[in-house]
Formats: sequence, C-alpha cells, structure tokens
Amino acid sequence: MKKAASTTKRTTSKKPKTEGLGVIGELDRYLFGEGRHYQLYHKLGAHPYTYRGQDGYYFAVWAPHAAAVSLVGDFNAWNPDATPMKPVADSGIYELFVPGLGVGQLYKFAITTHTGTILFKADPYAFSAEYRPGTASVTADIRGFKWNDSKWMESRAGTDPVKAPISIYEVHLGSWKKKNRPEKDGYYTYMEAAHELADYVLEMGYTHVELMGIAEHPYDGSWGYQVTGYFAPTSRYGTPTEFMYFVNYLHKKGIGVILDWVPAHFPKDAHGLADFDGQALYEYADPRKGEHPDWGTKVFDYAKNEVSNFLIANALYWLDEYHIDGLRVDAVASMLYLDYGRQDGQWVPNKYGDNKNLEAIEFFKHLNSVIRGRKDGAIIIAEESTAWPKVTKSPEEDGLGFTFKWNMGWMHDFLEYMKLDPYFRKFNHNKMTFGITYCTSENFILVLSHDEVVHLKCSMINKMPGEYEDKFANLKVGYTFMLGHPGKKLLFMGQDFGQFHEWDEKVSLDWYLTKEPFHADLQNYVKGLLTLYHKYPALYRLDEEYDGFQWINANDGDRSIFSFIRRDETQKKNLLFICNFTPVDRDDYRVGVPKRGTYTLLLDQEHGYYKRGDKISHYRSIKSECDGQPYSFAYPLPAYGTAVFRFS
Repeated sequence: MKKAASTTKRTTSKKPKTEGLGVIGELDRYLFGEGRHYQLYHKLGAHPYTYRGQDGYYFAVWAPHAAAVSLVGDFNAWNPDATPMKPVADSGIYELFVPGLGVGQLYKFAITTHTGTILFKADPYAFSAEYRPGTASVTADIRGFKWNDSKWMESRAGTDPVKAPISIYEVHLGSWKKKNRPEKDGYYTYMEAAHELADYVLEMGYTHVELMGIAEHPYDGSWGYQVTGYFAPTSRYGTPTEFMYFVNYLHKKGIGVILDWVPAHFPKDAHGLADFDGQALYEYADPRKGEHPDWGTKVFDYAKNEVSNFLIANALYWLDEYHIDGLRVDAVASMLYLDYGRQDGQWVPNKYGDNKNLEAIEFFKHLNSVIRGRKDGAIIIAEESTAWPKVTKSPEEDGLGFTFKWNMGWMHDFLEYMKLDPYFRKFNHNKMTFGITYCTSENFILVLSHDEVVHLKCSMINKMPGEYEDKFANLKVGYTFMLGHPGKKLLFMGQDFGQFHEWDEKVSLDWYLTKEPFHADLQNYVKGLLTLYHKYPALYRLDEEYDGFQWINANDGDRSIFSFIRRDETQKKNLLFICNFTPVDRDDYRVGVPKRGTYTLLLDQEHGYYKRGDKISHYRSIKSECDGQPYSFAYPLPAYGTAVFRFS
C-alpha cells in the first residue's frame, strides 16, 4: 500500500478560518492549558462523530508550531492538499470532520512547518495503530464493550493493596507462547492468550499479570519501551476491543492486570512524537535535557502543561477505558535526575544548582495525587533504581506518591549472592541481610525481572553455581528466601520452571522443559511457595512494618544459614523460615525460637508444600537457649535445605 513519505515540501498559505465543530470548547482549551484535562483523549485524536446529520470521524491534533495541518490516508490518496484541517481559536489545536469514514481507516496528519517541510505524523492520541512495519494510525471505536467485571472492580476498590498478597507474573506476550502459523509472526491474539495465560496463572497461584510492551511500538527489540502509540494497544496481538476482552476475562478469573508504562522517553522515529510540528513540542528543546544519550531517545518536557496533561490523561485512559489495575512506571530514575546517563557538560542544573528534575518531581506528585484521590484500588509502581527518598509516601508528606517501588537494591544483592560458589557465600553474608535494614522505608516489591535474564546475564537457572542438580537446589532455596523476605513478589516468565536459555523476544519459552523431572519439580515447588504466600497473612500483612519480621539468626555466615520469623497482627499463625545456602548437610541443626510449643513443617526442599493429607512432621521446642532465644528444637537440615514451620 502506497503511503506518504516522511517529509516533503510545499508552499505554505494562511491558516484557514474556522467556525468550529463544537467538540473542543473553551473549557477544554482552558483545562488543557492548565494540564488538568484528565479525559483529553475524548477530544483529541480520532472519534466516531455525527455532524449535521452525517456520520463520519472527527479528528483533532495539537500542533501549535505548524503553519498548516491536513489529514491524509487512503481516502484521499495520502494527498496533503486534499483535506486541510482548521485551527480551533488560538489553542494550537487543529480539527476536522470527515463524513463517511468508518472503523479501520489508515490515516496520518500532514504537518506543514514554517520552513515549508511537510511531516507525516501518526496521531499521538490514536486508539489503534497499523501492524508493523506500517506506521499509520487506524480509526477505531472503543465504545460499547460489555464489561462484566464489576465484582472484581468493587473488590479492588475495597482492598488496601499494601496489606494484600501480591504475586506478579511478568509476561512478554509475544514470546510467552507462539502459534505455529505464519500470520502475525505466530503471535497469540489477546483473546487466545487470555484463556491460556489465565489458566497458567491460576494453576501457579499468581495474583497479577504484568504485561510488557502493550502500548504500540515500532521495534520488537525495544520490548515496548520505545512507544509511538501511547493510546493504542499494540496491533501485534489484536484490536483494542480484543484487549478489553483480555482484561475482562482475567478479571473474571480473579487475576489483576498491570501494564508497563513509559513516560520517561520516546523514540525519534519519523512518524512519532519527536519534533512533532517541526520543533520540539513533546520534548525539551535543549538537548541537554531533551535527549537520553545512552538510549538515543527524546525526553518529555514535563514543564509544559500540555505535555504533562498528555501523559496523565494517558495513564487514566488505561485505568478507565481498559480497567487496568496498575501501571509499572519504567525508568523513573532517568526522569528524576537531570544528569542521568550524562557526563559533565551534558546536563543543565535546576534553578537551585543541583541535579533534580523539579518538573518531573511535580509531574509525579500530580499524577499520583490524581490516582490516589480516585480511591478505586488502582496501583502505580515505580521502577526507581536509586535511594531517592519517600517514593511511596504521599505528596502531602513530600513524597512522590507511588503505591509501590521495585526493590532494585535487594534484587542486585540477592543475585550477586546467589551467583557465588557456596564456599564464598560466607564472605558475602551481608548481601542477604542488608535488605532488612531498609525494608520498611518504602512499600516494596521484590523483583526478579526480565532485565536480569538478557544481554548475557544468563537465565535465572544458569546464574546458579554447581552441577545440573545443584542449580535447581540453589534456585529453590533462593526463591524460599525471597518468599520470606518482606515485600510483594514478582517473577519473570520462565523463571518458575527453570528456563535455560536467556529470554529472547523473538522465540517462545521452552515449555517442553516442564515435562522434564527437575524442571517440573521446580515449577511445583514455586507453586507451593505461592500457595503458602496466599494462605498465611504473616507473609504480606506487615511487609512495611518491623513487627512483621524478626531475625532468629542473621549472623550464621560460616554456615551460610539464615533463620527468621514472619508475623501478622494476630500473631496466631507465625512462620519460621530456615534456609541453608550450602551443599552441606546439618543433621544436628538446632534453631532458636521465642516460644515453647509445636512447630509444624509446612514446606521443605524435598516435598515442597505439604498438602492436606500429606504426612506432616511436628517438632516440640524445649527450654534450651539457642540463637539468643529461650527455646529451641533440633531439625535435620539437608544440603540446600529449606524449611518453613507454622507456630502460634
């Protein structure tokens, strides 16, 4: 299909006058200028519309630096002179009604700059986009989907997520599974994926799915983190309505849906947001603020109300129109620091002379205040990789206002420790204990994410030391420690069954491995951990409070053994964890405990979670000081042994 080139030249003319179409009123323009038009996507973009008795589509685009704007598509042979748009007052917005147009029409905006160059741009507010490598926007109608997830939405609104069990399955939909068919590269559709993914998530015991790369993006290798269609679910897997079906179906199965969201930067593709109307519009004009040198991308101008409004309206769009349960904000640190990824001389200090991006800070406070104020249970998660303070505190407390923060520090320490030969772990014992010193400073999510299993970092199973069997044993004890550590949980797809090769967005996971004994055993073990997590509030109710965690022995570095207790408010179903990170049996292992009583074994490395009807071992503590505790009991702790006991 012949399309318009990225740029061309023509002689500019005076902007045409307009009587207005009655869609964008004075209040709309005022709120947009103030950065508070939270449903802006109902006004800008492309919408079914009836005007003077004729059905068609209404189009509107913000391009304040343009000399002229027109609409192009198959309907006018992509001719920039055929369908001019008209300015709306002095707002910088151009609008047009085209009768007769329906759903599925390809289109772009032809923007004439003041130098006479014509830029062919995709619609920033388009609800749908052409399948790659095409770059056109597509008219869509997202009205009329019959949601039947009201029970889920009501329950979500009445739940405090900080006090709830959250175990997240991070998924790249295009490589989770593939079909043996040529169309669309064998991708599962949203509707196909909904059923199989929900079945797997329910079987394993995850509470949420986190989807990478759903907003439209041109390059597969960006994994969806270089977005060109912020309001368009990627056409790789289907239509907007089909994505609604996906979310609705998972909700009916009791599964939450989180999307990765990228307000930090955008690519320079010719059809995208970069220099949208011939000048820096969505990005900072100064390249020292407006470009990421490491990524080759543009940085949003958070000081501009209209740009901030674009992003906030986009976040609310996913929450409202698609019933999304949460957004995981990518690369937050790159937004907060003016010198992120830059050398001396490549960045501009703020008005106080330091490296904080004051506009980005204000943007986050604004965004998160709006989301918090809705009180509908939606969450927003920061991928913030530094020690920035108060990320999850409210803006009223001078915090950024996020619900949760990814605990990147814990992840790096944990992985550095796990990769070590067991002999050297005793010299790095503090890597596993340090996280407890700050675990209450934020509302954390412990993550083992996609970023840790690509770019020659090895898959999770191949990070583990030792021979074949040792790798699985190491991963079991590592996951057990992760379960017991305060914080919500996230695993990337493939990590729960020991995917051997690094993640590759071009190919499916190696699902055949789940039929192999060691992989199946690991998968079943993770399933048991998640069962334990759901069943015992001690593992999530007091994540952000020191009352929820107690070390029994944090200093047994010579043997690389950790023991600790998790509690909830009732302190009636406490859990004692023991994790042995060496291949040495400790037949005479004795653990200190705070109470006399019975300690019931719930999970170990050999059997996993003990189900109803299984033969379960019970241990009685005696008055015998150990680990600084008044009572203790003996337990045969095997090599790479794990043990979780319940006591009251």
